[in-house]
Amino acid sequence: MRKIMTFTHATLDGFIDAPQDWSLRYADEELQQYLLATTLTADALLLGRVTYEGMAQAWPTRGGNPFADHVNAITKYVVASRPVDPAAWDPTVVVPGSDLIEEVSRLKQADGGDILVWGTGRLTDALAAAGLLDEYRICTAPVVKGGGEPLFRPASAGTVELRDTRVFATGAVVHVYGLTPDLS
Repeated sequence: MRKIMTFTHATLDGFIDAPQDWSLRYADEELQQYLLATTLTADALLLGRVTYEGMAQAWPTRGGNPFADHVNAITKYVVASRPVDPAAWDPTVVVPGSDLIEEVSRLKQADGGDILVWGTGRLTDALAAAGLLDEYRICTAPVVKGGGEPLFRPASAGTVELRDTRVFATGAVVHVYGLTPDLS
């Protein structure tokens, strides 16, 4: 069975919006190698519509390095309840929002590598609630924003166990958490 893991950048105070403004200065060679190794285990990228549309504006023109080449080559599955242009970032498959659990369950059972989700949001909340999400990988930057879009919402509530921690020379820290059965 394939593993579904989410990777997101977060500030120390738990915000995730506009990571291009605060996370890049902590992405040294060591962290980039970690991200590459994590990404190369995946042969599918699962994204919500908003994340997909933002990424589709930039990623198709990136290339010439192993990370971007791999991300651009793997299949992107975009979960959407509104129309999406799958040709914006090929290869892309649109998963209707109403079919999310059924389609992702099928993908998880299929042969293949890991399924990577970028970011956290309603998509990861729905996957976690359905028991389909295996890991949160959170790269915390030593930045305090004081506000913004939170890493988690009330719908994210649940229990996790720490599986790994990796500290980088820049001060960034990646925590890997596995989801556990709710203890309440």
